[in-house]
Amino acid sequence: MKKVLLLAGLAIALVSAAHAKSGGDASATAQARATALTRIQAEKARLDEGQYLKVKQLNIRMFSEMEDLKTRFAADLAILDERLAVAQVRYEMELTSIMRPAQLAMFQKSRNTMTALSTSR
Repeated sequence: MKKVLLLAGLAIALVSAAHAKSGGDASATAQARATALTRIQAEKARLDEGQYLKVKQLNIRMFSEMEDLKTRFAADLAILDERLAVAQVRYEMELTSIMRPAQLAMFQKSRNTMTALSTSR
């Protein structure tokens, strides 16, 4: 779970930096962030075109939901953390349902090697 959150955090950080330069609105930001993340996921898991489109829509929904939650619960960080964790679990379940087992294994392996929490030495 920590690895998933770390990966999502890294993706958000990268896209947020790009957003800060562009100064776009929330919808355009979610689109750009989703596109960037989906490209990485498609490369790592070798998604086909149909899967790419489904994952991109999932990523757009995830980023939009995250922004909404951050706005709604900015005053209560405990509730924000809880709601973000629930959204992350739901995202992971939907992502798992889109990918085939071999793709999911490739994606998990590449994600594990990208994080500082990886146990491979």
